[in-house]
Amino acid sequence: MGHSPPRLPLCASVSLLGGLTFGYELAVISGALLPLQLDFELSCLEQEFLVGSLLLGALLASLVGGFLIDRCGRKQAILGSNVVLLAGSLSLGLASSLAWLVLGRTAAGFAISLSSMACCIYVSELVGPRQRGVLVSLYEAGITVGILLSYALNYALASAPWGWRHMLGWAAAPALLQSLSLLCLPAGADETAANKDLIPLQGGEATKSGLGKPRYSFLDLFRARDNMRGRTTVGLGLVLFQQLTGQPNVLCYASTIFHSVGFRGGSSAMLASVGLGAVKVAATLTAMGLVDRAGRRALLLAGCALMALSVSGIGLVSFAVPMDSGPSCLAMPNATKLSGLPGDSGLPVGLSPPPLSTTRENQEEPVLSTSKKTKPHPGAGDPTAPSLPALSMASSVPPSAPEHALLHWIALVCMMVFVSAFSFGFGPVTWLVLSEIYPVEIRGRAFAFCNSFNWAANLFISLSFLDLIGTIGLAWTFLLYGLTAVLGLGFIYLFVPETKGQSLAEIDQQFQRRRFTLGFGHRQSTSGVQYSRIKESS
Repeated sequence: MGHSPPRLPLCASVSLLGGLTFGYELAVISGALLPLQLDFELSCLEQEFLVGSLLLGALLASLVGGFLIDRCGRKQAILGSNVVLLAGSLSLGLASSLAWLVLGRTAAGFAISLSSMACCIYVSELVGPRQRGVLVSLYEAGITVGILLSYALNYALASAPWGWRHMLGWAAAPALLQSLSLLCLPAGADETAANKDLIPLQGGEATKSGLGKPRYSFLDLFRARDNMRGRTTVGLGLVLFQQLTGQPNVLCYASTIFHSVGFRGGSSAMLASVGLGAVKVAATLTAMGLVDRAGRRALLLAGCALMALSVSGIGLVSFAVPMDSGPSCLAMPNATKLSGLPGDSGLPVGLSPPPLSTTRENQEEPVLSTSKKTKPHPGAGDPTAPSLPALSMASSVPPSAPEHALLHWIALVCMMVFVSAFSFGFGPVTWLVLSEIYPVEIRGRAFAFCNSFNWAANLFISLSFLDLIGTIGLAWTFLLYGLTAVLGLGFIYLFVPETKGQSLAEIDQQFQRRRFTLGFGHRQSTSGVQYSRIKESS
């Protein structure tokens, strides 16, 4: 008997709504923080603690979430995370003190981090090779759509009484819709009861259930058994290069670059957020269309190469036209007078759409105080902090000299290319590859382990940003990120295999048959590996 027609759309909705929830929670604080500061009289430290509490919950989920995903199952982990998110949203929407706000943000951070890992794994296991790339990448598209949606709601509710309660509470809506979609889907592709129903969805390739499944411990991730060490090297390499290319910090200067080419006041911040967000959506949709045609390696190589060129271009322009903004939490009195827009507090200078993926992601683009005189603060490394509303153009870029106008536009183009390159390369593909390369028995723990390094690397890059600028200067910092992207390009070329068009069982066999050696990536091809295809039982 054939499967029900809505099965694939339901998988797509799980991925899209999961990403939308993630993106919304990341970015909504940018519009809610100013009214929160006014209502609760929050100090700078309290604002930073409130913003950073989401990171605390996300880090906790990355440490324990893998065991929950492998022990309880992917579907149950997503449903459980949605329950936690609902509790966190209620705590935020009804909060009467800073403690309740922090508790709600911590719960939300735990929920979106756990859900991001479980969603990618769940969808990758449910669908076949031809749909896997598109549907897992849909999560990254959902993140950016969620960010843009939060900006729209922030703007609409900025002047409403208790508008911040609605901003923070509406995050539960996509999570509830996702839960409804999950109730119509099986628990997992390896469930005996669901196996028969999933065969059509997977193109006739279902895993055999209960036939001597291997057992893995967490320490097996670092052992030669089944080439687990090689898989872990691929996973860690991707998440670390994703962050070490400086993508979160480069976008700190997005608003400054927009301002330098003639967009003044609040419009520069608006374009830096909404404009770049639109570019990210377009690039992610492009990746969705190409990931199962061109392949994972091709997108990673092209994206990393363009990131290296574009961020180096920004660095070279910075030599000729110094760019620096001086936001400070102490500038609160002037923060609301930038443009007179009711939603301006949600789109301050230095705003950049958080990624993760993302998760994800993700996919995380913190916005920092970029004055060289400002010390790093606890919230500075928060990948969930689009910015504090107290940021202002304290020392913004002076009016452009005619001879510098061309260089400013070059910097703007480089910024657009950089955002696009990340959004069709590292952004979606990293998490897709992580959901494919590990055996199903340890996939949750392995994904969470790599995700914890993603958050930690993001924190390290963010906290070291100001010191790095103070030591070698802004231009050399960007050039250093460009060099790191070149190293990442070499890593991808040598080590990352192509997985397009292969079932998860075939990818597992590919890793088991080959030792992890230099040239693993570029020497292998789908046609060069012999597989023993798993037959369907009649």
